[in-house]
Amino acid sequence: MHVTTKVVNTVEATQNKRIGIVISGLLLGILMASMDNTIVSTAMGTIVGELGGLDKFVWVTSAYMVAEMAGMPIFGKLSDMYGRKKFFIFGILVFMLGSILCGTATSIIQLSLYRAIQGIGGGALVPIAFTIMFDAVPPQQRGKLGGLFGAVFGMSSIFGPLLGAYITDYINWHWVFYINLPLGIIAFLFIAFGYSESHEHSKQKIDWWGAFTLVGAVVCLMFALELGGKEYAWDSATIIALFVVFAVLTILFLLVEKRVEEPIISFAMFTKRLYATSNATAIFSGAAFITASVYIPIYIQGVLGGTATNSGLVLLPMMLGSVVTATGGGFLMNKFSYRAIMIPSSVSLVIGTILLTTLTVTTPRWLVTLYMVVIGLGIGASFSVLSNAAIHLFDARQRGSASSTLNFLRSLGMTLGITIFGIIQSHSFLGKLTELMPAGGQIPGGVGDPHTLLDPAKRALIPKEVLDMITQALASSIVSTFNWTIVPAVLALITAIAMSKEKLDPSSHGAGAGSH
Repeated sequence: MHVTTKVVNTVEATQNKRIGIVISGLLLGILMASMDNTIVSTAMGTIVGELGGLDKFVWVTSAYMVAEMAGMPIFGKLSDMYGRKKFFIFGILVFMLGSILCGTATSIIQLSLYRAIQGIGGGALVPIAFTIMFDAVPPQQRGKLGGLFGAVFGMSSIFGPLLGAYITDYINWHWVFYINLPLGIIAFLFIAFGYSESHEHSKQKIDWWGAFTLVGAVVCLMFALELGGKEYAWDSATIIALFVVFAVLTILFLLVEKRVEEPIISFAMFTKRLYATSNATAIFSGAAFITASVYIPIYIQGVLGGTATNSGLVLLPMMLGSVVTATGGGFLMNKFSYRAIMIPSSVSLVIGTILLTTLTVTTPRWLVTLYMVVIGLGIGASFSVLSNAAIHLFDARQRGSASSTLNFLRSLGMTLGITIFGIIQSHSFLGKLTELMPAGGQIPGGVGDPHTLLDPAKRALIPKEVLDMITQALASSIVSTFNWTIVPAVLALITAIAMSKEKLDPSSHGAGAGSH
């Protein structure tokens, strides 16, 4: 009996060690993909200065986002059909290849193409990592580890810009990309040799028409949103054509998905209340969160004249708040329903957004910090809780598709949010400037873009009376934007209230691990 107990304990210890290795590999993969955009954004000024192509630098970010978003649902479905491990490893290898190529780029066009390769890898990493975690760990540990995965997203937003700034200033911008190699190699080794899938995967027909129409629709929408109002006017033939093609391809995609046997995005999944409301909450909370993430730094530096030029430092209170609730939400999933956790979290997001509408040119910095913490506490749980809720009702053969669709829709919500609210802020800013200008006066050149005020050198050259007028207009436009941001925040709360009452329970459906 004693010998048997000893053997069982040894087996359990070995399994726990193997699971620990797998989880470490997954976390490194998520860290690479989620930190990539934030670390690169800090280095972009230096990169453009060396490579040139200031008029094309927007493609460096757009190419990554387009490829990542288009790949998410496709890789999620393929992982359900042919196995998670091979596609997660594929994501790591492609991401590392893209990173190596990015570090060798000699022009901004080359860099943009290589970033698209990186994006393809990123599209496989994030959604499949969550699915492997759900498959591989015992049910009682899923909440805790889900919180850890969610916390990684928050931490990447903090450390990405700081690390990017340090590498750019003290090493070389090429290492912003090369730093992915040691992380990727370790993640590759941990997953390749530590993870073994035990469930069978049935060979199914690949929905090629669905893949083609989805990728085409996403590419057209992303390019229209990225180029509209920047490279081309919103009413230009180019932007209108992109929106028209997006609409046509979307309609074709919907028609195709209703007819094929194995659709990339299964609309049948959305008949389950928990899944549909989790996705809707992710879309709306993502739109509210990204708007706060973009315009709080502009307010602090452009209106209050803050000296911090690094978004990682400016957003630190908000990101720390999100890490707290991402981790806390994960631990609470074993005790409370997903709905019970998401409702107070969404209430915090609404309250934080409403507080942001009270900002003025004289608001003390400590009060802004407090508002940021409230926003962070309101968004963190969505990273861990919604990701688990989305795959809760599905067996191993559908979890990849369920997880990737949630990540895809969250990214889409963020993209639409920053575009729509960016238009609102820009129109409000220019309108307020015109209103404040003395009769016959002209708006000073260059201040149509609020980022002008973020450069202390340029700011110092503006006469005080003109600067006061500009900061007042900027504060007013940002507050107007936050007023509109209340809409998606409230919609996130409504959809959270509409969630059904399932919780992460080892005895519930879908609790059985499909892999080890």
